[in-house]
Amino acid sequence: MSPGRVHRLFEERTLLPARVDGVLRVPSEFLDDTEPLPSLRGTLIVLGDNGLTDDEAVRWMLTEDDAMGTTPIAALRANRKAEVRRAAQSLL
Repeated sequence: MSPGRVHRLFEERTLLPARVDGVLRVPSEFLDDTEPLPSLRGTLIVLGDNGLTDDEAVRWMLTEDDAMGTTPIAALRANRKAEVRRAAQSLL
């Protein structure tokens, strides 16, 4: 994937980077092979609409949620999109 496309995906909130040691990186869990996970964009938009910064959104996606019994990104990968988005909306 070209750097230009990656930056477009960031702007569209299809992907979010995490800053690790000053370098922007995309968690591998956010990708399905070489493409962004299809259900990720809507969830990232909900998180942004609820006021989370990009770093906070990435952290939330990768942190285990007791109610879901797994991380939100793992739940998305298991086709539990509605449950993840409900949890994201409740973060207000």
